[in-house]
Amino acid sequence: MDIVDHALNRYSAKAYDPERKISPENVEKIKKLLRFSPSSVNSQPWHFVLASTDEGKERVAKGTDEKYPFNSGSIRAASHVVVFCSRLDIQQDYLTRLLQQEERDGRFDADPSFKDKMNAGRNLFINLHKHDFKDVQHWMDKQVYLNIGAFLLGVAALGIDATPMEGIDVKALDEELGLRQKGFTSLVVVTLGYHDAEKDYNADLPKSRLPYSEILTEI
Repeated sequence: MDIVDHALNRYSAKAYDPERKISPENVEKIKKLLRFSPSSVNSQPWHFVLASTDEGKERVAKGTDEKYPFNSGSIRAASHVVVFCSRLDIQQDYLTRLLQQEERDGRFDADPSFKDKMNAGRNLFINLHKHDFKDVQHWMDKQVYLNIGAFLLGVAALGIDATPMEGIDVKALDEELGLRQKGFTSLVVVTLGYHDAEKDYNADLPKSRLPYSEILTEI
């Protein structure tokens, strides 16, 4: 299968087999997909909570039980659950840590002057969103959604089913996981595992997308 096959075959699972678990090898690949997602100016304004135990999934389900109970069953039955979180702010000390990590990873070995250019370019875009557009929170959220898109295709390539859920009580989940005290807020929950062939009504439904004539202009 090539990447297009995975895009055509992935879908949002609606029921999970609680007996089937993701292998440790694939869990490590899942972590790498989260870590190595692209983001604007390599800003990486995210944090992830990975729940694999029954206790952990119960805690995540506290973000759905009251207001979005239709999502709770999948959270509890899934093999793993990822809570995608966005930073609440992006301060200079964080940008300094990013730059230091890039230096440790050898990003500036070939051209040391690139370090200052990278720092200036990153600050340029972040300050635009902070001071001119005044949408820095929304901009950071968009970087997390970039991660989610790449993540969904990545896990599909591993043969793992997934369901992205915006139906979460952000305030309740943030409180349960102590996210705001750490400088983050939850955005989306993604359940992972293997679908229940008998209960997953979405598995056999055909994909439906608008035609190219409506979504694509070639110039």
